[in-house]
Amino acid sequence: MTELYAGWIDRWERELATRDTNRVVRPFEWGLEWLEGAESLGGDPAACVSRFVTEALNDSDRFYSYAPVGDYRLSQGRLTFTSPVRSRYPENDTVNALWFPAPKDQGRALVVLPQWNSDANGHVGLAKLLNRFGISALRMTMAYHAERKPAGLERAEYHVSSNIGRTIHASRQSVIDARACLDWLEQQGYSRVGILGTSLGSCIAFIAAAHDARVRVGIFNHVSMYFSDVVWTGISTQHVRQGFGDLVSQDDLRRYWSVISPASYLKRFQGRDIESLLIWAGHDTSFLPVYSQQVLRSFRDLKLAHQVYKLPCGHYTTGQFPFKLLDGLAMCRFAARHL
Repeated sequence: MTELYAGWIDRWERELATRDTNRVVRPFEWGLEWLEGAESLGGDPAACVSRFVTEALNDSDRFYSYAPVGDYRLSQGRLTFTSPVRSRYPENDTVNALWFPAPKDQGRALVVLPQWNSDANGHVGLAKLLNRFGISALRMTMAYHAERKPAGLERAEYHVSSNIGRTIHASRQSVIDARACLDWLEQQGYSRVGILGTSLGSCIAFIAAAHDARVRVGIFNHVSMYFSDVVWTGISTQHVRQGFGDLVSQDDLRRYWSVISPASYLKRFQGRDIESLLIWAGHDTSFLPVYSQQVLRSFRDLKLAHQVYKLPCGHYTTGQFPFKLLDGLAMCRFAARHL
């Protein structure tokens, strides 16, 4: 029976994963132009990226620092502001976030980050469900997604691609934009704030929480230690993996993208007043269970306050009934209990 169930989930997962036919295999690029100062370090591109990443990790507070936003605008439930991080695409540099205030929220609010390639309505239903649990939600669009997508792109390919430098830059931009959303919530008088992210959004949420002491609750929906391991092995990112060819190895990419990986910042949770919910799926084909279990072990070894919720499905099937209901209720209940 267990094998029959696993086979059924796997077939369903792969059917959902192959529905999109607009994935593009893009050529490998180092992307040094996206890493401030990397080109001036001298040497071959691999050495330049390695030195940039080492310096960023040695002072990640600086790397994820930013100038305060001065142009927040809230109109008809939509918050917009100029990203503190600039890219080469003006449309990407305007951050959009949908505001769902809950009556009698008692000063509790979450920044919500949907999954990779989510559309403009991603996690709107979850935000409304959080409202029913007495929690306000600010659902932010990450870099290169939905209305932030540059002309000519069908997918959020510039956030995760075989361009090493641009992927680092995009992730840094999303982390800082999420922190700017926390600033806005604080300005509105919210003192009990947290962050919730799914898939790619989970990684971004984790790094934002690790660098922002205001975050009291972190809900990480699908977890992996290293950004690169998901890209290298996940079913949803095989077109990105193909772009690297034989020019870099999985170990190389793990080092280059360590600066945008949760593994690098786990110890920043020590001594913090923060409760974490770690959600993983037992049949995940994108965030392979072996990588999720590494996160669970690390939290236990470091004695970090956390709870674990295991979904009986895969990555794509998380968004299908009844699993999306199980997932949503687990997140909302945890937030209501701990925020």
